[in-house]
Amino acid sequence: MIKIGLDAGHGLKTAGKEVPSYMPVLAGTKEWTLNNNVASMIEVLLLKYENVKVIRLDDVTGKADIPLSERVTKANKNNVDITISCHHNAGITGGVGGGLEIYRYTNSQKFTKQMQKELYDSILKETGNKGNRATPIKEADFYILKYTTSPAVLIEFGFMDSKSDIYKIAQNAWAEKCARGVVNWLIKHFNLKKKQEKNIYRFILNGKQIGAFTNLDNILKNVKQHIGSDEIIIRKIK
Repeated sequence: MIKIGLDAGHGLKTAGKEVPSYMPVLAGTKEWTLNNNVASMIEVLLLKYENVKVIRLDDVTGKADIPLSERVTKANKNNVDITISCHHNAGITGGVGGGLEIYRYTNSQKFTKQMQKELYDSILKETGNKGNRATPIKEADFYILKYTTSPAVLIEFGFMDSKSDIYKIAQNAWAEKCARGVVNWLIKHFNLKKKQEKNIYRFILNGKQIGAFTNLDNILKNVKQHIGSDEIIIRKIK
């Protein structure tokens, strides 16, 4: 079982963590909301894969900004295989530029430079949010990176106060694009396998569906009951 510690940074009441009022769209939107949109979509996409358990480290309602020490403790107690902290940055103050940034702990031997670069490339491929940062792949001594015993990464998907980023962030598909970038990397890194989808077969008799089955033996039993009928069709539902 692969256990993923997933963190939407901050909370709905965290002071200063929101889209600034002077931005043309999303003004006043809390950063946690943007972070949670991505984290929740990561959870949804991972439902399609076997032997994966997501452990949320933040308050999934956003009502409380869970202290970093508690988030780290939860990740460590659950022996997660990786910790992913989702964020949106600020610092452009209404200008242009920004883009995707990914942080690992300074000189980390657990979350390597190669892992960091591959994750960056995977997210960038989905979002196209390449900015003007000289070093979008960074190292820092952030608490959640330093004290989690698992490999850990903090992702700044874009800048909330960048006029070039904010229109991307405002798109309905933004959270899914970010999440797909993360999940596509997780699939490769952990060699995740998709859950087997059961084929569903429709049993059509004389133009009328009289059953839908996942087991071909059950279909054959029903076919035998209708031998001699004018027309029997078995059609796989896509």
